[in-house]
Amino acid sequence: METRELTVVAGSFVGFQLLFSVASPRLSSAITPGYRRLPPTKLTEWNSSQPRCHDDPTHAEVVLYCNGKRPKLSRVDARLVSTVHALIVGLFCLYILWFDDAVNANPVWGEPSLVKLNVAITCGYLLYDLVLLACNWSTMGDSFFVCHHLAALYAYGYVLTRGVLPYFANFRLISELSTPFVNQRWFFEALKYPRSHRMVVLNGVAMAVVFFLVRIAVMPSYWYSVFATFGTPDFERLGLGAQVAWITSCIALDILNTVWMYKITRGCYKVLTRTGGRKSKEGAEASSSSEKKHVNNHTD
Repeated sequence: METRELTVVAGSFVGFQLLFSVASPRLSSAITPGYRRLPPTKLTEWNSSQPRCHDDPTHAEVVLYCNGKRPKLSRVDARLVSTVHALIVGLFCLYILWFDDAVNANPVWGEPSLVKLNVAITCGYLLYDLVLLACNWSTMGDSFFVCHHLAALYAYGYVLTRGVLPYFANFRLISELSTPFVNQRWFFEALKYPRSHRMVVLNGVAMAVVFFLVRIAVMPSYWYSVFATFGTPDFERLGLGAQVAWITSCIALDILNTVWMYKITRGCYKVLTRTGGRKSKEGAEASSSSEKKHVNNHTD
């Protein structure tokens, strides 16, 4: 690993820690009056990192709807840093995908300079989140996320040390673009917005759509690019270790993404139908009330 990447990893770690402990509480207090009324256990998750939902151990992003049930979360401070990281990394990914011709020309051994920079930012973030988990294990401890972070650091280590698979590493990070919607859903929950509130419903639908676009709809294109490398000299040059780590991790992630999409879709459908049913019921009650008033006036 080069000095530049090590510096970025360290800077990312320190920067996200400062954002969590200094900037996030002040910014949240200034723009969200309800922030000061939250219990201390929730303030940690508000300012911190990954979305977590202990009702569903597979992944916290299901907190979007959790199949129509309110998430049982004991913490609030783990969101703002996650949103900032997701926006930085996700938008950087799109820039590389659209404008970095060297990476797109050779997805296995293309010039990895920008991708390594983006991956280094993510590695610093993951290390920060692991430290945060260790320091707040009683309220935020989640063995699934520890395994997830360690596996991600192992996979990204190939990119940082050998510069391999830059296109595919970048493509995977695009999935971060769904995270801000997940976190916004959680903010609404923490501030006790009613589930039927228009902003909550719109954010939930946007989350489902974006999750589908950046994690499900891209699968055919991604796997077409993967299969196109099989049997080529570039693929053979990777070695068995990198090949196995790459393919198995991709399969596992796509299986999980498919399961999460199914759960999010079910939850979204339940919320939308419940909201629609409530509006129909309210309309029927208003119509019935109007008819009764008309009858009473006619009788008088």
